Amino acid sequence: MVLILIRAALLALALAAPVQAAELNLNASWQFYRDEAGQLVSADQVPDGAWSEVNLPHAARIEPRVPTAPWQGTVFYKKRLDVTLRPGERAILRFEGVMNVADVWLNGRRLGQHLGGYLPFAFDVTDTLRPAGANELVVRANNEDNPITGPKPLKQLDYIQHGGIYRDVRLVIKPPVHVTDEMLSATPGGGGVFVTYPRADKGEAQVEVKAEVSNTSKSTQAVTVRHTLAWEGRQVAQAEQQLRLKAGERRHVTLPLTVHAPRLWSPQTPHLYQLETRVSAAGREDVVATRIGVRRLAFEGGRLLLNGEPLRLRGVNRHQEYPYVGYALSPQADARDALLIKRYGFDFVRLSHYPQSPAFMAAADELGLMVLPAIPGWQFHNPDPAFARQALRTCADMIRRDRNHASVVAWECSLNETDMPDPLVQALHATVHQEYPGDQAWSAGWVPQTYDLYLQARQHRIGSKHALPAKPLIVSEYGDWEYYAMNAGLNQDAWADLKPVDRSSRQALGSGETRLLQQARNVAEAHDDNAATPAFADGYWVMFDYARGYAPDLEESGLLSIERLPKFAAEFFRSQRSRDESSPRWGGGPMVFIASYWQANSNPRVRVFSNAEEVELRLNGQPVGRQKSAPSGTHPRLAHPPLEFDTGGYAPGELVALAYAGGRVVAEHRVRTPQQPTTLALELDDLGVPAVEGDLVFLRARLRDANGTTVPATGTEVAFSGIEGAQIVGSHVVETEAGIASVLVRVTGPRAGVKARAQARALGSSELVRHP
Repeated sequence: MVLILIRAALLALALAAPVQAAELNLNASWQFYRDEAGQLVSADQVPDGAWSEVNLPHAARIEPRVPTAPWQGTVFYKKRLDVTLRPGERAILRFEGVMNVADVWLNGRRLGQHLGGYLPFAFDVTDTLRPAGANELVVRANNEDNPITGPKPLKQLDYIQHGGIYRDVRLVIKPPVHVTDEMLSATPGGGGVFVTYPRADKGEAQVEVKAEVSNTSKSTQAVTVRHTLAWEGRQVAQAEQQLRLKAGERRHVTLPLTVHAPRLWSPQTPHLYQLETRVSAAGREDVVATRIGVRRLAFEGGRLLLNGEPLRLRGVNRHQEYPYVGYALSPQADARDALLIKRYGFDFVRLSHYPQSPAFMAAADELGLMVLPAIPGWQFHNPDPAFARQALRTCADMIRRDRNHASVVAWECSLNETDMPDPLVQALHATVHQEYPGDQAWSAGWVPQTYDLYLQARQHRIGSKHALPAKPLIVSEYGDWEYYAMNAGLNQDAWADLKPVDRSSRQALGSGETRLLQQARNVAEAHDDNAATPAFADGYWVMFDYARGYAPDLEESGLLSIERLPKFAAEFFRSQRSRDESSPRWGGGPMVFIASYWQANSNPRVRVFSNAEEVELRLNGQPVGRQKSAPSGTHPRLAHPPLEFDTGGYAPGELVALAYAGGRVVAEHRVRTPQQPTTLALELDDLGVPAVEGDLVFLRARLRDANGTTVPATGTEVAFSGIEGAQIVGSHVVETEAGIASVLVRVTGPRAGVKARAQARALGSSELVRHP
């Protein structure tokens, strides 16, 4: 992989003439074995010749699109590691995510065990590495039900904890005097680099940087700690301190930086600065880069104030799962998910129900998505004290990893929908403030007591006789369960009281126009209802369809399919963003969308979504009507409610919607009656995030008629073949949903591009050649 080669080259240069720390990416060339029989204890028991070569991120097993019996068990990984340390250097081995219980050995020595599959863990392996450089690293990973980590057994869980080493592994080489790894530090609110903002407004900001510096040499060292803050490559602030550290001493050094006329971070202006922390001693340096956004949060009367301005957040929940590979996403795939969330009108993501990848967090900072990170938990509490200790450790580790992200609005250190004992609630709340001292951290939980912010799902509010607590409110979930189940409560295992499918928000992309319109109607009604509460944020359930644990189907309340294709409801949310908000990165601006395929079975009352002042609909060039976009009796609180136009009856041809602002056309959308499909059109759907080696991206084939219109047929079989520059993950033969067949491919070459063919019965074949 290109990234691995570059980092390996940097490491080689650092070893030849070392002046600062180096990092070796360890994702390439692991040996893997899956213990299907469930009988092995150690890697030594794996039969000769049974290992296969894999790269990370890696899924323990490639699942079908709809897993009916997802993998739970033990897998083994091993890797040869060639590295030679110079005298005094320290080597930190860091794993970003291994599901769910990980045991690690280096050269036969057990380094330790880590519980929990969503957060990093690290080992100082300096004294375990062989001087000759040839080392063997072994990992045993198990993702079976675990009463200490929770959240609860798979057969009762609404999502899957997919196995494997599914995030990065790296070896960081540090000089004797260095900045510590935050996951290894035992100091609450410490370790690594921690950036806070005691003061920030348009005139001036104070950026406070706390760095934990360690001297692992055998003598006292004269140390210089220097922080440099830059905006687009230009230095805007610097601070420096000299100190003496005794042998074996660790110390936190806190320095303020003053920034004049700062560019403040917000969802509309996600400005990011580059902070460089440089620790120098005895001619050697450790350099740590941290990307930060300068901003201040506050709550006033239940309102969120960002940089002194009130802000209401329209949001969504997200599971990090992809089809086939589960959690083993490429960083680019995570970035595309964030881009889709922003593109479809959201500024807030509840990270359900676990900490998500560093790549997604970085993309949230870049795009201006405020996020609510959460610890794992879902309707499960174990009275064993070890369970509480694990929850508290997870809360602390989550904050240490993500505390420097401008995108974080609060910390959900709470077990979702769980009857937690008061001592645990109090301890989780206290942990948030111990790990993030000061006035810029808030705990969030679904119980009304103790936490700074209250989380309540809409289904729990409906029919509730309990008053809301006098604290800021987030509608944690809405739009799915209250339409799916009559009980609208916590009993997720009750199936007897489900509403008819045509009233549900759980609708597949290929379920047809009527049901997609029903989902859109539900979300508009629910989102309008949320506006009647004092909530400063809400989160629709859910952004993307995902595979479930306790049922052999997909959870399909997603605004986009599991292959990341939009349903009508996604366009409704896009229409709720102000037309004045736009960005070259994620789009935005004026929009209009006709929620119809306009074919013989289409509803003659056509629904249109737009954020413009007025919308005109025309059929075959003749005006149908013109309406103002304004709150109505049906949607009294929506700024841009759905509009309906009565065409008087179906007539084949073309619908055109024109959106007006200030008396001029600012957007339009055209829908033609689809004819019989004649061709397949192929595309590599990278969303403008260029596909690189190792990346996961969807390859799509669209059924199109002679006019170029996508024919929204579901169930047409499409066979993909002739793949060059990529490998299909999963089946080569798939069916269309709403006219589109999607396969997931892994890019295999950095410069070869991607070539593919697709064929559907009676349509012949189509070819795609895509160069980077």
